Amino acid sequence: MSTQTLDISRLNSWLRDFVPAFDGPLTAEKFAGGQSNPTFKLTAGKEQYVLRRKPPGQLLASAHMVDREYRVISALQKTAVPVPETIALCEDDSIIGSMFYVMEYLDGRVLWDPVLEDLSYADRGAYYDEMNRVLAELHSVDINEVGLADYGKPGNYFERQVGRWTKQYRASETGNLPAMERLIEWLPANMPVDDGRVSLVHGDYRLDNVMWHPTEPKIIAVLDWELSTLGNPIADLAYQVMAWQLPRGGSINGMAGVERAPLGIPSDEDYIARYCERTGRSGISDWNFYLAFCYFRLAAIVQGVKKRALDGNASSPDAASRGDLVQPLADLGLKAIEGR
Repeated sequence: MSTQTLDISRLNSWLRDFVPAFDGPLTAEKFAGGQSNPTFKLTAGKEQYVLRRKPPGQLLASAHMVDREYRVISALQKTAVPVPETIALCEDDSIIGSMFYVMEYLDGRVLWDPVLEDLSYADRGAYYDEMNRVLAELHSVDINEVGLADYGKPGNYFERQVGRWTKQYRASETGNLPAMERLIEWLPANMPVDDGRVSLVHGDYRLDNVMWHPTEPKIIAVLDWELSTLGNPIADLAYQVMAWQLPRGGSINGMAGVERAPLGIPSDEDYIARYCERTGRSGISDWNFYLAFCYFRLAAIVQGVKKRALDGNASSPDAASRGDLVQPLADLGLKAIEGR
């Protein structure tokens, strides 16, 4: 079964058994975008749902764990972090060829361009401040209270992550990249001292992974929890700031070369300072390490996308071209090391 289609007949039978008040006829439409877990809008009568599935075929170990997504979104239902309502999880691969879950469909906006050209000066600042606020709320969730104390492994988060993504990169490697080899060598040798802070970490927190209210600068859902775990919250902050350094118009759209102040978009420094105010921090040291780590991690992720495209398991038709980002991301990681 392709990542672009679903077995409607088998899925319809399962939904009737496990989704309350489900009533067909059933149709499915794949959402545009996304490189990892294929996501579909389901329509049945007057009701709409979202189905998110694990891609079929041979996959890297520990990747595409939609059951973890389902668990974390379910755990956050009664917190200050906005998430869709979860409905049902199917771990039986025989239904549509891979594990999947069904959640609430929300009528909102996904914004793809971080420059927010269609918004006013004041609104741009408000949208970014809302992202900052929700990120701080996410990192303030009591993981014990919501039942996520065992959602990640103990120990130094960055040490674990560098090890994990080095392993994933090696498993999907398609050629030798000296810049990646340098990062793989430098990161473990320059690991900051673990400050002991542990929070829920989203892992891919950026503008197009949240859903906005139809007309207001208000996030109504944080989406795409595939990379979530327990760890150091600075990883999320550094990842969001890192994404802004990427070129304009790429498959991951950044703001490189954009004069932000005239647009009302905060500088890196102002955004970081506001986050620190909200989370009670006096500041963040070793920032270059965190940026370099984020470039390395994203390069390893994109390398996995490239490998899936070569193997025919990619969710999006532009996955192969996205693999061209691995080298530029690794180069940016080296610039972060050098403080450039």
